[in-house]
Amino acid sequence: MRNLQETHLNRARASLRQALSWYGHLCKSGKFSSHPELLGLLKPELETLNSTLSKLDSNVIRIAAFGLVSRGKSAVLNALLGAKILQTGPLNGVTQWPRSVRWQPGGKVLVELIDTPGLDEIAGDVRAKMAREISQQADLILFVLSGDITRLEYLALLELRQAQKPLILVFNKIDLYPETDRQAIYHNLQQLGAGHPQAPPLLPDEIVMVAAEPAPLEVRVEWPDGRVTYEWETPPPRIEELQQTILSILNREGRSLLALNALIQAREAHKAIAQKTMDLWEQEAEDIIWKFAKYKALAVGLNPVPVLDVICGTLADLVLIRSLARLYGLPMTSYEASKILKTIFFSSGGLLLGEVGSSIILGLSKTTAAIASGENPLNITAYAGTAIAQSTIAGYGAYIVGKAAQTYLEKGCTWGELGVSSVIQEILSQVDRNTILYRLQQELATKS
Repeated sequence: MRNLQETHLNRARASLRQALSWYGHLCKSGKFSSHPELLGLLKPELETLNSTLSKLDSNVIRIAAFGLVSRGKSAVLNALLGAKILQTGPLNGVTQWPRSVRWQPGGKVLVELIDTPGLDEIAGDVRAKMAREISQQADLILFVLSGDITRLEYLALLELRQAQKPLILVFNKIDLYPETDRQAIYHNLQQLGAGHPQAPPLLPDEIVMVAAEPAPLEVRVEWPDGRVTYEWETPPPRIEELQQTILSILNREGRSLLALNALIQAREAHKAIAQKTMDLWEQEAEDIIWKFAKYKALAVGLNPVPVLDVICGTLADLVLIRSLARLYGLPMTSYEASKILKTIFFSSGGLLLGEVGSSIILGLSKTTAAIASGENPLNITAYAGTAIAQSTIAGYGAYIVGKAAQTYLEKGCTWGELGVSSVIQEILSQVDRNTILYRLQQELATKS
């Protein structure tokens, strides 16, 4: 298992280095000289790729704690640390901004614990932005509750699940509930915590019960001289189950989580880069597509040989795809272009099949008309009509291929052996059913 995790880390590193190498090549080659503002637009995404690679190299796993005010997020993290490092108190909103602290629970595993403000204490837009940014950085999320889940907590939980990160529900303050109520709340959280009515209940290591800062208890003290007094004592934190759950996850799949999170961040950066690039070069791309549509229509219309119609049309589509890739600055080989064309062919199969069919059928008709035309004006007219019909279909087909290629390229350069999407699928395909990554695999599958 450890060897497999190292493989996942190495594959993720290689994928990120390939992407940074390509974008670095574009910067040095003067690709952005015609649009210097693009480099400024892409700076946040390029910085994300660089920082993500640095995080992989440092081998630090980030665990972020979220929850509403007074649920005990800071207390849970303090209990894990074994010291009161993060401020806690009876007033709402003691944590005003995200704070992080290093935790080394054992061995070579290094963890960064991130404490966050209460999700219901800051304004909606600010809360959503803060939660989104921190959840994107985190490799594992702790969502802290202190009883039955409220509507606001449920909505916040759904938002956090959009980050596509493994999440543990932490049922805190269990010392305040009798055993019967505690179990009833636990089973309710098992169902609601999955975030979807049809989703299976949470696995045992996805929901944990703790008492991070137990309430003081009044203790009766009997003295040797017969006196009886009463004192208040604070029981030690009951945090062992959460510690063991986190350690188990980190040992079993921590490096794979780290790799997967880095790749998901990189994929979002690729998408943003592709989107910004395509927005900037929208008009140039439209001109290229129309130019190839006209060239293909003209070539097919004038050519009398049906087989050449199909060959020339396919070559034109391939060159069109590569021209769009060069315009956007995305890596593209002939092999990749043919794979995209194949994908486009199957996704737009009916239209393109009709185009190929028309090239053969109308091509034969056009050839027959050309041979039989001689000096007969009617045959020449028939040839011209067939050629116009075929060229119209070919031109429209080229336009559809161009637009479909744009949609494909908009996903960013994520294809190929080291493309982020490919490596993500590779990691998820090797996930064991008994891991927390398995549920994440199901969630990613429903959103892909």
